[in-house]
Amino acid sequence: MTRCGRGFRTRVAAVLVWTALVGTGVAGAGPAHGAADAPHFTVRAVISPGVEYRAFTLAASHGTAYGHLLTVDLRHPGVRLDLLTAGAVGAREPVSRMADERGAVAAVNGDFFNISETQHPGVQATGASVGPAIAGGTPLKAAVPLGQRFGPALPRGTTTEDVVGLGTDRVGRIGRLTLRGEVSAERGTLPLRGFNQYAVAEGGVGAYTPGWGTASRVRATCGTDTDRAAPCSAQTYEVTVRGNRVTQVAATPGNGTIAADTVVLVGREAGARALRALRVGDTVRVGYRLEGAAPAPFAFAVGGFPIVRDDRPLDGLDAVNAAVRTAAGIDDGGHRLYLLALDGGADYRPGLTVGELADVMLELGADDAVNLDGGGSSTLAAREAGEGSTTVRNHPSGGSERPVPNGIGVFTRP
Repeated sequence: MTRCGRGFRTRVAAVLVWTALVGTGVAGAGPAHGAADAPHFTVRAVISPGVEYRAFTLAASHGTAYGHLLTVDLRHPGVRLDLLTAGAVGAREPVSRMADERGAVAAVNGDFFNISETQHPGVQATGASVGPAIAGGTPLKAAVPLGQRFGPALPRGTTTEDVVGLGTDRVGRIGRLTLRGEVSAERGTLPLRGFNQYAVAEGGVGAYTPGWGTASRVRATCGTDTDRAAPCSAQTYEVTVRGNRVTQVAATPGNGTIAADTVVLVGREAGARALRALRVGDTVRVGYRLEGAAPAPFAFAVGGFPIVRDDRPLDGLDAVNAAVRTAAGIDDGGHRLYLLALDGGADYRPGLTVGELADVMLELGADDAVNLDGGGSSTLAAREAGEGSTTVRNHPSGGSERPVPNGIGVFTRP
């Protein structure tokens, strides 16, 4: 039994002893943290060298949960990870399609995303994810302000900048990526407050590159840093910069393809007023990077909020609300990755609370873990032996795969 497993079972035993002592006095109380049992594995298959698939059942506070697990040996020389996308930040595809298009042997869905805009009639949802994203060593986007995120409440001490990923040293880790950037013009320098994000910070300027795709940029000026549902800003401005020269200006954000060698700047409130000082023909330079404290830069990263850190569950995890969930965990000093997705399906699977999910990841052996997007987005796809394409192994909540903006792809070579 692993050290993590012993800790998990100790917590469960404590819950059972306490219940026995107080009898029915706790009837109607919320489920205790760690109330899920250990996973019972029912299926095991080797997807490829270094990648194993298992299915499991789990007795939890809201009933039996059904799950699927990928274990990835990052020490194996033929194994690598990368971000799967639909070709642009503001685009979505099913996980299995993204995996097959890239030749991944297995994959799970990634970050929470801008799925709807019911609060802003007439504004199109972008489909863009909440947190930072890096693919193939290239930054794709930064994190939206905390109040603009989609998904369940964050645990204390976590932010929209938290990610899970793989460093250039081939070590998996959980970290944090912060946008650093500026817009330099003859009249002065502006800090950059957004990079390919569906929401720009209040009073800020955001940069949009060809990697954003064709999605409308109007959503970037809606809501506030603390309230996603707040009205769209009445003070906006957009500047198109191509080859370091301003080529076009507009009072409202636009949409459509962004040409190569082009950056579109979108400002709101004070940011919009600053952009209004620019004129067609002005020289403008835009610089940006995602900055982290890891010993090696991320080669791949996707947003997700931490639920386990340093072999302990975070404080304040939800122990009441069960849902279908997806998670990623790091073990063995960053050399083993766990990717987990639960079943939904038409017959309704109750799922796990976030607290139970943390304990399951600890039981598996993870020293650090994050919660990824869940519900109808939860998808785990993997190849069958001898097949050249992936099969969805879990039962998505909607009866079929939901298109999502990104995923974690597992790649191998002979």
